[in-house]
Amino acid sequence: MVIREESYGKRVILFPGDYYVTDKQIRISTLLGSCVSACLYDPVNRVVGMNHFLLSNRRYTDDMPIVITEAGRYGVHAMELIINGMLKLGAERKHLRAKVCGGSSLLVSKDGKDSFHCVGRVNCAFIEQFLHNDGIRIVSSDLGGDTGRVVHFDTRNFCLYIRKIKKVSLEGLGVRDKEYWKRELKRHRDEGTAPDIWG
Repeated sequence: MVIREESYGKRVILFPGDYYVTDKQIRISTLLGSCVSACLYDPVNRVVGMNHFLLSNRRYTDDMPIVITEAGRYGVHAMELIINGMLKLGAERKHLRAKVCGGSSLLVSKDGKDSFHCVGRVNCAFIEQFLHNDGIRIVSSDLGGDTGRVVHFDTRNFCLYIRKIKKVSLEGLGVRDKEYWKRELKRHRDEGTAPDIWG
């Protein structure tokens, strides 16, 4: 996490695994690929929170029950951190609202298959299921697809600003970038992990 003073005030930049809660007027930003960000806010007590979580494992399948996977456990952990942090600052669960984004399939091979399998789809299904089960209404959603997202969450008015980023193809990258991604994909396959495209 990085905190910067900018012309319009303070900005917090989240990286994968980060979260931030506040009752101050700031902007929270992140960059998403297959990761998901949940932007929660209590408009009555004016407390907000945002996270950036990655749910990835090569063993995921679209038909595996979300709640028994590592993805579900990691996602629950990320969501509990943000919710509990907000409650400590005076938010009330009954007032919580959500804006969610992310869960893309970005890096593709020549045959068009998602290099990270169904990570983005699992992320999207998880966040929708978690918020539904927790009784938190989703006010707006920009999930899935094949574009990355630059996200800014403004705590002054609870607005979520999203700029889409073009899909990345190994064939479209320069030679050095292409070799880097090949090495990264091989390393993560060997280690049994799957990175976020922006991680």
